Amino acid sequence: MTDHLTLMRWLFSLVLVFIAAVVLFARLLPIDLTPGRFPGPDILLAFTFAWVLRRPDYVPVLLVAILFFLLDMLLLRVPGVWPLMVVAGSEFLRRRESGLRERHFLVEWGLVVMTLFAMLVGQRILLAVFFVDQVPFGRELLQLISTALAYPLVVFVSVFLLGVEKLQPGDDAITRQAS
Repeated sequence: MTDHLTLMRWLFSLVLVFIAAVVLFARLLPIDLTPGRFPGPDILLAFTFAWVLRRPDYVPVLLVAILFFLLDMLLLRVPGVWPLMVVAGSEFLRRRESGLRERHFLVEWGLVVMTLFAMLVGQRILLAVFFVDQVPFGRELLQLISTALAYPLVVFVSVFLLGVEKLQPGDDAITRQAS
């Protein structure tokens, strides 16, 4: 018999895979993609960051790397560059999770937005070093803004519908789930 914590880790890993499948399905639908459209948010990235800042044990780094690499391959993007930035950004946030437990949501949101911007700049620099064609900076910046604006909604869904709450100071993952 498996313990409750291990079951929750597996369950939320499967939920993240399900979210990635839904995002991929939506991106592959033949919808009108005329150039004048406002780019939508990166929902999978927002869920990843929200969960890393609430329950880092629910989002293993290997799962994040595999999911974003598979999305790169299936969406015909430059493979490996964006997953590298996502892993670096999520690990940066994972290291700050304990310091953000008592902070206000606006501090968390600001840190996420700064991390998104650093990831965007890092990706553009890495692609420029290897002379790879890039999406216009304005379009990527608009997607960053839409992801930043969608982040509070993703946090709301994560906390109130899925029950992914921050650990409080003094709690650890095992005692929190047992109660």
